[in-house]
Amino acid sequence: MTEAPPASSGHVSPPADHADKSRTLVQRIADLRAWLFLAALIIGFEAWSRTAFGGSFIVNPYNITSIAIFAVAPLLLATGQTFVIISGGIDLSMGFIMGLAAVVAAHVINWSAPAMGEPLAVLFGTLVAVAIAMIPGFVNGLLVSRLRVPPFIGTLGMFGVARGVAFLLAGGTTVPVKNSFFALLGNGRILGIPWIIIITAIFVLVMHYILSQTRFGQHNYAIGANEQAARRAGIDIKSHLLRLYVLSGICAGLAGVLYAARFTAGAAQAGEPLLLDSVAAVVIGGASLFGGSGTILGTVAGALVIAVIQYGLVFINVEPFWQFISVGVVIIISVLIDQAQRRISGGRQSE
Repeated sequence: MTEAPPASSGHVSPPADHADKSRTLVQRIADLRAWLFLAALIIGFEAWSRTAFGGSFIVNPYNITSIAIFAVAPLLLATGQTFVIISGGIDLSMGFIMGLAAVVAAHVINWSAPAMGEPLAVLFGTLVAVAIAMIPGFVNGLLVSRLRVPPFIGTLGMFGVARGVAFLLAGGTTVPVKNSFFALLGNGRILGIPWIIIITAIFVLVMHYILSQTRFGQHNYAIGANEQAARRAGIDIKSHLLRLYVLSGICAGLAGVLYAARFTAGAAQAGEPLLLDSVAAVVIGGASLFGGSGTILGTVAGALVIAVIQYGLVFINVEPFWQFISVGVVIIISVLIDQAQRRISGGRQSE
């Protein structure tokens, strides 16, 4: 009696392993898409610059500094937006909260400088402006966490409120700031690096630590990934969301203060064109609009992608309207990559 040969699985596992490795490679590429976009843009503008002008685009301290300055305000807004989007929400009010903070900072600094002196007036004005920016953030948090208003609707309503209050305080115009210390903060340098870049870098690093290394950050990911599971795990979702939108207001407030410092004037509309950029930076940086994923470092790369597009197109003398098209195309590509990544992840889990 002959024995049947044992079934061999050797012809089955290699294709499975190969597919698994392919998926891992695709996911790694997807996770690094912001940095790949950035590298591609730099290479493209560098090639154009050397061909058309005979000089370098990126190996140029002036260009590097200009790109970093372009990225400051969108990055600060995007930092707060990153926390909110990871939690599964969105904050549409940040642009005009930024404008409100810029106007408040300008008024308070002008009012307090004669009594306090210029440096203390700047410190006092900054604290007041950020505190005022926390108020609409707190209201957003109440609407979303306590009253269960969808984040899109709640923050859209606050968008209108902050906009109206900012224009009322500004009297429908810009508010100039006469303070040499404030002007130095916005346009001065230390070791050749603008102060606003240093302040932004320190703040973003702190936010990166909070999101990646603290319980608050872990809870944020958990809520965005599965709110019901997070609730069963004992996370106080209402309290977390309230603090989350206050944090978003703080980011917008600091952006408003640095905007006023850079231009020595507060403007109610300061952050209006930056709202789309803030969301775009987060999405390009790898965060999912469905929540549960994203990093501050990815958002930094996303903000730099937008800044390189904006500055690079001006550098090569292209009409500025192409900026909107370029950023829009990058957003669409990022969303498509995110969708593909989710499908791959879902396929792997189903296996």
